[in-house]
Amino acid sequence: MKAIQIDRFVTDLANISPKNVPSPKPQSPKALHIEITHAAITHVDLLYVQGLHQNNKRHVQPPFILGTEFSGIVTSAPPTSSLTPGTRVFGGGLGSFAEEICVDEAHVRRVPAQWTNAEACAVGASGAVSYGALVGVAQLKTGETVLVLGASGGLGVMAVQIAKALGARVVAVVGDAEKGEMVRGIGADAVVDYHDEGWEDKVRSFTLGKRGVEVVYDAIGAVESGLRSLKYRGRLVIVGFAARGGNMENVRANRILLKSAMVHGYRFGEDGRHDPQRTKDVWDGFMNLVDSGKIQPVIYKEEYRGLEAVPEALEDAKNHKAWGRAILRIDENAEKELQQHRAKL
Repeated sequence: MKAIQIDRFVTDLANISPKNVPSPKPQSPKALHIEITHAAITHVDLLYVQGLHQNNKRHVQPPFILGTEFSGIVTSAPPTSSLTPGTRVFGGGLGSFAEEICVDEAHVRRVPAQWTNAEACAVGASGAVSYGALVGVAQLKTGETVLVLGASGGLGVMAVQIAKALGARVVAVVGDAEKGEMVRGIGADAVVDYHDEGWEDKVRSFTLGKRGVEVVYDAIGAVESGLRSLKYRGRLVIVGFAARGGNMENVRANRILLKSAMVHGYRFGEDGRHDPQRTKDVWDGFMNLVDSGKIQPVIYKEEYRGLEAVPEALEDAKNHKAWGRAILRIDENAEKELQQHRAKL
């Protein structure tokens, strides 16, 4: 099969290209074999390929196949699996920038009937991550105001919609007018450009008495700015560091003290390893919102077709061009053929 195999960490993304590698083989009795139709371009992929992610120190060492989120069609499954061949699925697993992947059933979910594979891939785990952060950790309540940092990204667009579904008011921080228009379209009540000087003051101006927001959802790693935007005894949840190229922010602890703030890091994957039931509850809560029609997948306007488009897609991610989720279209014909076959039955 073709795949983006990383034999050494790269500094020039243009040097990435697909190559022929052996097809994956199941590593456990619960593994599914899946034909990949789409893969998401994420900030984690950008860090992985450069060796800048914390996981590169231990788990993700060359050679490895790049890519962490995908959608596709099950081609073989254990006899006990509920996901029979022909089932459309989306999920996560290292090795998603490839034509095939093997992952355990626990790492995928059925694609909702109302979504295409591309739409399911655009949502990926971001919806569950944002639901867990806002509901399970921050305990966001109806009528509160939440600041979403990185609101135009894959995590952020889910956070905006989940917060609105919960009855909260949303202030979205983005980097340009196009992204601002997009987040307004999915429900943001107010939009702030982080290039504006003193943008944290503008955030507070949208709150009662200009005292600040009750909750900050930080998907980019701007904790100090989040604290400045937070009201006294507010809650701040950190879910990512997309703005810092792998470098962690140093936070002055007195800012946390002076605001009597709760600052909580949320690692969705690690949470699942420690408490699988909690992660199941998060997924169930998020999918209830999906089933009620309150979640809209957001796919970036540029089309990246084939594994050959990975360097361009990663370069656009590096330059923060994309909004929503950029999608790599690997084999859309497989999904079309499946739908045509079912229509004839």
